[in-house]
Amino acid sequence: MGKVLDLIAANGVVAILRGIEPARMVPLGGALLAAGVGAIEVTMNSDGAPEAITALRRELGEVMPVGAGTVMDGEAAHRAVDAGAMFLLTPHLAEDTLAAAIALGVPAVVGAMTPTEAVRAYSLGAEMVKIFPAGTLGANYFRELRGPLPHIRTMAVGGVNAANAADFIKAGAAAVGAGSQLIDQAAVRSGDWEAVRSKAAAMVAAVKSARNV
Repeated sequence: MGKVLDLIAANGVVAILRGIEPARMVPLGGALLAAGVGAIEVTMNSDGAPEAITALRRELGEVMPVGAGTVMDGEAAHRAVDAGAMFLLTPHLAEDTLAAAIALGVPAVVGAMTPTEAVRAYSLGAEMVKIFPAGTLGANYFRELRGPLPHIRTMAVGGVNAANAADFIKAGAAAVGAGSQLIDQAAVRSGDWEAVRSKAAAMVAAVKSARNV
């Protein structure tokens, strides 16, 4: 596994930044870093996503991996990497995105729901597979998936919050990813960065607690 995904797996929490006002991206990133979040992804369907990735990479890239999410195809992968994305995520088994990521030398976390999709993503070179929607599937799904497929690292995304994040880690997920359940959107809009830090820190603490059991 590449260095970037090693860091993500070691920390265990990825913040998903979707629909955030571009001017608030960098201070938000600072608050998430202060909370102990391990990595940030800016979804490519957000206004000004490439510019936000560039700014976050410049300000935080030395201490926190900055990636791009919702990378739907190879063309978007190139735009994200050109902007400075250090890793890519997809919501689905996007083979075009994965091929572009490999060609560009950037790790990809490819979306899957079924064991067939997870194995397909892994066989094509995905270094970590994003199981989505994790909340619908439930933590036990990860435990059962890990039985026959222990070599495939997984990230739980979709419906993950501070109350259930530990369950996914205990069930075998290498990391969890969350957006609105991790980021206090009202606090972002008002610029209350301490409130943002406090909410995100709760999920970070839950993940750390799960690993210390």
